[in-house]
Amino acid sequence: MRIGWISRVLSWIAAALVGGVFGVAGTIGHSLMWGPVPVGLLVGAIACGSILVAIRALTHDRGATLASGLGMLGMLVLISGVGPGGSVVVQDSLSGRIWTYLVAGLVLLAVAWPSFRRLPVRTDAPAERTEAPDATATATRDGAILRDRTGSET
Repeated sequence: MRIGWISRVLSWIAAALVGGVFGVAGTIGHSLMWGPVPVGLLVGAIACGSILVAIRALTHDRGATLASGLGMLGMLVLISGVGPGGSVVVQDSLSGRIWTYLVAGLVLLAVAWPSFRRLPVRTDAPAERTEAPDATATATRDGAILRDRTGSET
């Protein structure tokens, strides 16, 4: 069944909006630390990676996954700058740099992952024998043909 171009474009728009929401949530929460453990980075990476995998698995469309990733990256870039009051959401620290490259890497991995749906199916059916048995051949119970291997001809 072919999907029309209108529904495909609408799915890309919806994926971009969903990716944007996850990108904003991850970007705001990425700096949360619980002692030495970067809980915000871990939760944000799991959430963003999960939505990318879900969109790729449910739509079987790299375009929708790319739209979601661009929504994430777009919102990350949009709210990473200095705000009107001078506040900065993504600081120029190790955590901020890791978050920026982590989201870009997740998007790249999800979009570039190969599609296993189009691989050929391999069957392990036994090959049929087309040659006729000769006078020196004997058949076994399972139908295999044994030949004389001494090299003598009759």
